Amino acid sequence: MTRPVLALTLGDPAGIGPEITAGTLAAVAGEEGHHGVAVGDAEALRRGARAAGVAAEVREITDFGTAPAGPGVIDVLDTGVLGDDLPPFGTVDARAGRAAVAAIETATRAALDGAVAGVVTGPINKEAIWEAGSKHLGHTEMLGELTGVTRQDTMFVVRNTAAEGHHLRIFFTTRHLSLRSALDRITRDNVLRAIREAATALRVFGVPEPRLAVAALNPHGGENGAFGDEEIVHIGPACEAARAEGLDVTGPVPADSVFHQGLTGRYDGVLSHFHDQGHIPAKTYDFDGTISVTVGLPILRTSVDHGTAFDIAGTGTADHGTMLSAYRAAVDYSPAVPLIRRTYGS
Repeated sequence: MTRPVLALTLGDPAGIGPEITAGTLAAVAGEEGHHGVAVGDAEALRRGARAAGVAAEVREITDFGTAPAGPGVIDVLDTGVLGDDLPPFGTVDARAGRAAVAAIETATRAALDGAVAGVVTGPINKEAIWEAGSKHLGHTEMLGELTGVTRQDTMFVVRNTAAEGHHLRIFFTTRHLSLRSALDRITRDNVLRAIREAATALRVFGVPEPRLAVAALNPHGGENGAFGDEEIVHIGPACEAARAEGLDVTGPVPADSVFHQGLTGRYDGVLSHFHDQGHIPAKTYDFDGTISVTVGLPILRTSVDHGTAFDIAGTGTADHGTMLSAYRAAVDYSPAVPLIRRTYGS
Protein backbone atom coordinates (compact mmCIF):
# COMPACT_ATOMS: atom_id res chain seq x y z
CA MET A 1 0.00 0.00 0.00
CA THR A 2 1.74 3.15 -1.19
CA ARG A 3 -0.57 5.43 0.76
CA PRO A 4 -2.64 3.57 3.34
CA VAL A 5 -5.96 5.15 4.25
CA LEU A 6 -6.85 4.67 7.90
CA ALA A 7 -10.26 5.11 9.50
CA LEU A 8 -10.20 6.77 12.94
CA THR A 9 -13.42 6.24 14.89
CA LEU A 10 -14.37 9.07 17.23
CA GLY A 11 -15.37 6.83 20.10
CA ASP A 12 -17.97 8.19 22.50
CA PRO A 13 -18.76 11.77 21.37
CA ALA A 14 -19.31 12.80 24.99
CA GLY A 15 -15.77 11.76 25.89
CA ILE A 16 -12.34 12.87 24.77
CA GLY A 17 -12.40 10.81 21.56
CA PRO A 18 -13.30 13.69 19.22
CA GLU A 19 -10.65 15.92 20.81
CA ILE A 20 -7.79 13.43 20.49
CA THR A 21 -8.91 12.43 16.99
CA ALA A 22 -8.86 16.06 15.90
CA GLY A 23 -5.44 16.57 17.47
CA THR A 24 -4.05 13.45 15.80
CA LEU A 25 -5.39 14.25 12.34
CA ALA A 26 -4.18 17.84 12.57
CA ALA A 27 -0.72 16.61 13.56
CA VAL A 28 -0.41 14.32 10.54
CA ALA A 29 -2.25 16.46 7.96
CA GLY A 30 0.01 17.13 5.02
CA GLU A 31 2.37 14.23 5.71
CA GLU A 32 3.14 12.02 2.74
CA GLY A 33 2.48 8.29 2.61
CA HIS A 34 -0.80 7.97 4.52
CA HIS A 35 -4.24 9.53 4.91
CA GLY A 36 -6.29 9.51 8.10
CA VAL A 37 -10.06 9.91 7.93
CA ALA A 38 -12.25 10.37 11.00
CA VAL A 39 -15.44 8.30 11.12
CA GLY A 40 -18.35 9.57 13.20
CA ASP A 41 -20.55 12.62 13.54
CA ALA A 42 -18.98 15.63 11.85
CA GLU A 43 -20.36 18.06 14.40
CA ALA A 44 -18.89 16.00 17.24
CA LEU A 45 -15.49 16.23 15.57
CA ARG A 46 -15.88 19.99 15.09
CA ARG A 47 -16.84 20.41 18.75
CA GLY A 48 -13.90 18.29 19.79
CA ALA A 49 -11.53 20.31 17.63
CA ARG A 50 -12.76 23.55 19.19
CA ALA A 51 -12.38 22.15 22.70
CA ALA A 52 -8.86 20.95 21.93
CA GLY A 53 -7.85 24.26 20.35
CA VAL A 54 -7.22 22.59 16.99
CA ALA A 55 -7.28 25.27 14.30
CA ALA A 56 -8.13 23.09 11.33
CA GLU A 57 -10.94 22.93 8.82
CA VAL A 58 -13.15 19.86 9.20
CA ARG A 59 -13.97 18.66 5.69
CA GLU A 60 -16.82 16.20 5.20
CA ILE A 61 -16.13 13.51 2.60
CA THR A 62 -18.24 10.64 1.32
CA ASP A 63 -15.52 8.36 -0.06
CA PHE A 64 -12.42 7.01 1.65
CA GLY A 65 -10.65 7.35 -1.68
CA THR A 66 -10.85 11.15 -1.56
CA ALA A 67 -7.38 12.67 -1.80
CA PRO A 68 -6.16 14.51 1.31
CA ALA A 69 -6.31 18.28 1.15
CA GLY A 70 -3.03 18.92 2.95
CA PRO A 71 -2.06 20.83 6.10
CA GLY A 72 -4.83 22.53 8.04
CA VAL A 73 -7.63 20.25 6.82
CA ILE A 74 -8.90 17.13 8.59
CA ASP A 75 -11.35 14.80 6.91
CA VAL A 76 -14.41 13.09 8.34
CA LEU A 77 -16.84 10.59 6.91
CA ASP A 78 -20.03 11.71 8.63
CA THR A 79 -22.18 8.87 10.00
CA GLY A 80 -25.00 11.33 10.70
CA VAL A 81 -26.33 9.72 13.87
CA LEU A 82 -26.51 12.84 16.05
CA GLY A 83 -26.58 15.77 13.64
CA ASP A 84 -26.45 18.98 15.65
CA ASP A 85 -27.97 17.40 18.76
CA LEU A 86 -24.80 16.51 20.62
CA PRO A 87 -24.92 15.05 24.13
CA PRO A 88 -23.14 17.12 26.79
CA PHE A 89 -19.50 16.30 27.45
CA GLY A 90 -18.91 13.89 30.30
CA THR A 91 -22.32 12.19 30.34
CA VAL A 92 -23.40 8.60 29.77
CA ASP A 93 -25.94 8.86 26.96
CA ALA A 94 -27.54 6.16 24.83
CA ARG A 95 -27.39 8.49 21.80
CA ALA A 96 -23.65 8.75 22.21
CA GLY A 97 -23.50 4.98 22.47
CA ARG A 98 -25.39 4.59 19.19
CA ALA A 99 -23.06 7.07 17.50
CA ALA A 100 -19.99 5.22 18.76
CA VAL A 101 -21.32 1.87 17.54
CA ALA A 102 -22.27 3.30 14.12
CA ALA A 103 -18.74 4.63 13.63
CA ILE A 104 -17.22 1.25 14.51
CA GLU A 105 -19.57 -0.55 12.14
CA THR A 106 -18.84 1.85 9.28
CA ALA A 107 -15.08 1.69 9.73
CA THR A 108 -15.04 -2.09 10.08
CA ARG A 109 -17.05 -2.59 6.89
CA ALA A 110 -14.61 -0.31 5.08
CA ALA A 111 -11.66 -2.37 6.33
CA LEU A 112 -13.32 -5.64 5.33
CA ASP A 113 -14.04 -4.24 1.87
CA GLY A 114 -10.48 -2.98 1.49
CA ALA A 115 -11.53 0.67 1.31
CA VAL A 116 -9.18 1.39 4.24
CA ALA A 117 -6.02 -0.37 5.36
CA GLY A 118 -7.04 -0.42 8.99
CA VAL A 119 -9.06 1.05 11.82
CA VAL A 120 -7.78 3.20 14.69
CA THR A 121 -10.39 3.33 17.43
CA GLY A 122 -11.12 6.07 19.92
CA PRO A 123 -12.37 5.19 23.41
CA ILE A 124 -15.97 4.11 23.97
CA ASN A 125 -18.06 4.03 27.12
CA LYS A 126 -19.44 0.58 27.88
CA GLU A 127 -22.48 1.87 29.77
CA ALA A 128 -23.42 4.08 26.84
CA ILE A 129 -23.22 1.30 24.27
CA TRP A 130 -25.18 -1.00 26.58
CA GLU A 131 -27.88 1.67 26.96
CA ALA A 132 -27.93 1.85 23.17
CA GLY A 133 -28.70 -1.87 23.02
CA SER A 134 -25.27 -3.40 22.45
CA LYS A 135 -24.61 -6.66 24.27
CA HIS A 136 -20.85 -6.56 23.84
CA LEU A 137 -18.34 -6.11 26.64
CA GLY A 138 -16.34 -3.71 24.50
CA HIS A 139 -14.59 -3.00 21.23
CA THR A 140 -12.88 -6.36 20.87
CA GLU A 141 -16.02 -8.44 21.18
CA MET A 142 -17.94 -6.12 18.86
CA LEU A 143 -15.24 -6.31 16.21
CA GLY A 144 -15.25 -10.08 16.50
CA GLU A 145 -18.94 -10.26 15.68
CA LEU A 146 -18.63 -7.74 12.83
CA THR A 147 -15.80 -9.71 11.22
CA GLY A 148 -17.17 -13.17 11.95
CA VAL A 149 -14.33 -14.14 14.26
CA THR A 150 -14.98 -16.03 17.49
CA ARG A 151 -11.55 -15.61 19.10
CA GLN A 152 -9.66 -12.36 19.36
CA ASP A 153 -6.76 -11.36 21.56
CA THR A 154 -5.23 -8.11 22.75
CA MET A 155 -1.61 -7.24 22.02
CA PHE A 156 -0.22 -4.22 23.82
CA VAL A 157 2.73 -2.65 22.03
CA VAL A 158 5.13 -0.60 24.13
CA ARG A 159 6.96 1.35 21.44
CA ASN A 160 9.27 3.48 23.60
CA THR A 161 11.31 0.80 25.35
CA ALA A 162 14.64 0.86 27.16
CA ALA A 163 16.24 -0.98 24.23
CA GLU A 164 16.58 1.23 21.14
CA GLY A 165 14.57 -0.03 18.18
CA HIS A 166 12.85 -2.68 20.31
CA HIS A 167 9.07 -2.87 20.76
CA LEU A 168 7.73 -5.03 23.59
CA ARG A 169 4.43 -6.79 22.96
CA ILE A 170 2.28 -7.86 25.92
CA PHE A 171 -0.40 -10.55 25.57
CA PHE A 172 -3.15 -11.80 27.86
CA THR A 173 -4.36 -15.29 28.72
CA THR A 174 -7.62 -13.71 29.96
CA ARG A 175 -9.07 -10.23 29.41
CA HIS A 176 -12.30 -8.75 30.72
CA LEU A 177 -13.05 -11.00 33.67
CA SER A 178 -13.14 -10.57 37.41
CA LEU A 179 -9.86 -11.58 38.99
CA ARG A 180 -11.55 -14.57 40.62
CA SER A 181 -12.91 -15.75 37.26
CA ALA A 182 -9.59 -15.10 35.52
CA LEU A 183 -7.73 -17.29 38.02
CA ASP A 184 -10.12 -20.13 37.29
CA ARG A 185 -9.20 -19.87 33.59
CA ILE A 186 -5.48 -20.39 34.16
CA THR A 187 -5.24 -23.97 32.94
CA ARG A 188 -2.54 -25.77 30.99
CA ASP A 189 -4.66 -25.82 27.84
CA ASN A 190 -5.64 -22.15 28.05
CA VAL A 191 -2.06 -21.02 28.67
CA LEU A 192 -0.75 -23.19 25.81
CA ARG A 193 -3.37 -21.77 23.47
CA ALA A 194 -2.41 -18.23 24.50
CA ILE A 195 1.29 -19.00 23.92
CA ARG A 196 0.58 -20.29 20.42
CA GLU A 197 -1.58 -17.29 19.56
CA ALA A 198 1.01 -14.84 20.91
CA ALA A 199 3.75 -16.50 18.85
CA THR A 200 1.59 -16.31 15.72
CA ALA A 201 0.79 -12.64 16.34
CA LEU A 202 4.46 -11.77 16.84
CA ARG A 203 5.32 -13.32 13.48
CA VAL A 204 2.40 -11.60 11.71
CA PHE A 205 3.40 -8.24 13.16
CA GLY A 206 7.02 -8.35 12.16
CA VAL A 207 9.02 -10.65 14.45
CA PRO A 208 10.05 -13.68 12.35
CA GLU A 209 11.69 -15.62 15.22
CA PRO A 210 9.85 -14.45 18.33
CA ARG A 211 11.18 -14.86 21.85
CA LEU A 212 8.25 -15.10 24.26
CA ALA A 213 8.33 -15.01 28.05
CA VAL A 214 5.41 -16.34 30.09
CA ALA A 215 4.76 -14.55 33.35
CA ALA A 216 4.26 -16.45 36.58
CA LEU A 217 0.98 -15.97 38.39
CA ASN A 218 1.98 -16.15 42.06
CA PRO A 219 4.55 -14.10 44.01
CA HIS A 220 8.11 -15.31 43.34
CA GLY A 221 6.72 -17.74 40.80
CA GLY A 222 4.99 -19.70 43.56
CA GLU A 223 8.19 -20.65 45.44
CA ASN A 224 7.89 -24.31 44.40
CA GLY A 225 4.28 -24.50 45.55
CA ALA A 226 4.58 -22.57 48.81
CA PHE A 227 2.62 -19.60 47.39
CA GLY A 228 0.39 -21.49 44.97
CA ASP A 229 0.75 -24.36 42.53
CA GLU A 230 -0.46 -22.87 39.22
CA GLU A 231 3.11 -22.63 37.97
CA ILE A 232 3.68 -26.33 38.69
CA VAL A 233 0.33 -27.68 37.54
CA HIS A 234 -0.57 -25.41 34.61
CA ILE A 235 1.86 -22.71 33.49
CA GLY A 236 5.11 -24.67 33.57
CA PRO A 237 3.66 -27.66 31.68
CA ALA A 238 2.18 -25.30 29.06
CA CYS A 239 5.61 -23.74 28.53
CA GLU A 240 7.20 -27.18 28.22
CA ALA A 241 4.59 -28.25 25.64
CA ALA A 242 5.19 -25.06 23.64
CA ARG A 243 8.94 -25.65 23.62
CA ALA A 244 8.32 -29.20 22.42
CA GLU A 245 6.48 -27.65 19.46
CA GLY A 246 9.57 -25.64 18.60
CA LEU A 247 8.53 -22.29 20.09
CA ASP A 248 11.12 -20.10 21.83
CA VAL A 249 9.35 -19.79 25.17
CA THR A 250 10.78 -18.96 28.60
CA GLY A 251 8.79 -19.33 31.76
CA PRO A 252 7.17 -19.09 34.06
CA VAL A 253 9.16 -15.97 34.98
CA PRO A 254 8.18 -14.03 38.15
CA ALA A 255 5.96 -11.13 37.13
CA ASP A 256 7.93 -8.59 39.16
CA SER A 257 10.90 -8.99 36.79
CA VAL A 258 9.61 -10.32 33.47
CA PHE A 259 8.33 -6.98 32.16
CA HIS A 260 11.60 -5.23 32.93
CA GLN A 261 13.45 -7.98 31.10
CA GLY A 262 11.14 -7.56 28.13
CA LEU A 263 11.55 -3.80 28.07
CA THR A 264 15.33 -4.10 28.01
CA GLY A 265 15.22 -6.39 24.98
CA ARG A 266 15.53 -9.92 26.35
CA TYR A 267 12.10 -10.89 24.99
CA ASP A 268 9.93 -9.77 22.08
CA GLY A 269 6.73 -10.54 23.95
CA VAL A 270 5.41 -11.30 27.42
CA LEU A 271 2.30 -13.36 28.09
CA SER A 272 0.48 -12.03 31.15
CA HIS A 273 -2.45 -13.91 32.64
CA PHE A 274 -5.03 -11.34 33.69
CA HIS A 275 -5.99 -7.81 32.72
CA ASP A 276 -4.08 -5.73 35.25
CA GLN A 277 -0.99 -7.94 35.30
CA GLY A 278 -0.17 -6.67 31.81
CA HIS A 279 -1.88 -3.27 31.83
CA ILE A 280 -0.20 -1.85 34.93
CA PRO A 281 3.44 -2.21 33.83
CA ALA A 282 2.75 -1.02 30.28
CA LYS A 283 0.78 2.04 31.31
CA THR A 284 3.13 2.91 34.15
CA TYR A 285 6.19 2.69 31.92
CA ASP A 286 4.76 4.64 28.97
CA PHE A 287 1.11 5.63 29.10
CA ASP A 288 1.14 7.72 25.92
CA GLY A 289 3.39 5.44 23.91
CA THR A 290 1.57 2.17 24.61
CA ILE A 291 -1.09 1.16 22.10
CA SER A 292 -3.41 -1.79 21.71
CA VAL A 293 -3.67 -4.05 18.67
CA THR A 294 -6.45 -6.60 18.32
CA VAL A 295 -5.03 -9.81 16.91
CA GLY A 296 -7.10 -12.60 15.46
CA LEU A 297 -9.22 -10.27 13.31
CA PRO A 298 -8.98 -10.34 9.49
CA ILE A 299 -8.47 -6.56 9.63
CA LEU A 300 -5.85 -4.27 11.14
CA ARG A 301 -7.10 -2.54 14.27
CA THR A 302 -5.08 -0.40 16.65
CA SER A 303 -6.42 1.59 19.56
CA VAL A 304 -5.68 3.89 22.43
CA ASP A 305 -5.14 2.07 25.72
CA HIS A 306 -7.27 4.43 27.82
CA GLY A 307 -10.91 5.30 28.35
CA THR A 308 -13.25 8.18 27.60
CA ALA A 309 -11.98 10.40 30.46
CA PHE A 310 -15.40 11.95 31.06
CA ASP A 311 -13.92 14.00 33.90
CA ILE A 312 -11.83 16.11 31.50
CA ALA A 313 -13.87 15.82 28.29
CA GLY A 314 -14.41 19.22 26.68
CA THR A 315 -11.81 20.98 28.83
CA GLY A 316 -9.06 20.96 26.22
CA THR A 317 -6.63 19.17 28.53
CA ALA A 318 -6.80 15.73 26.89
CA ASP A 319 -3.49 14.60 25.40
CA HIS A 320 -3.75 13.05 21.94
CA GLY A 321 -0.38 11.31 22.30
CA THR A 322 -1.73 7.76 22.60
CA MET A 323 -4.09 8.24 19.65
CA LEU A 324 -1.21 9.57 17.59
CA SER A 325 0.89 6.55 18.61
CA ALA A 326 -1.95 4.22 17.63
CA TYR A 327 -2.25 5.96 14.27
CA ARG A 328 1.47 5.77 13.54
CA ALA A 329 1.51 2.11 14.57
CA ALA A 330 -1.30 1.43 12.10
CA VAL A 331 0.71 3.14 9.36
CA ASP A 332 3.73 1.00 10.27
CA TYR A 333 1.66 -2.21 10.33
CA SER A 334 -0.30 -1.51 7.14
CA PRO A 335 2.15 -3.51 4.94
CA ALA A 336 1.16 -6.56 7.03
CA VAL A 337 -2.52 -6.31 6.06
CA PRO A 338 -2.32 -9.04 3.36
CA LEU A 339 -0.67 -11.39 5.88
CA ILE A 340 -3.26 -10.44 8.51
CA ARG A 341 -6.04 -11.37 6.09
CA ARG A 342 -4.39 -14.69 5.15
CA THR A 343 -3.65 -15.64 8.76
CA TYR A 344 -6.90 -14.64 10.41
CA GLY A 345 -9.41 -14.63 7.55
CA SER A 346 -12.11 -17.27 7.40
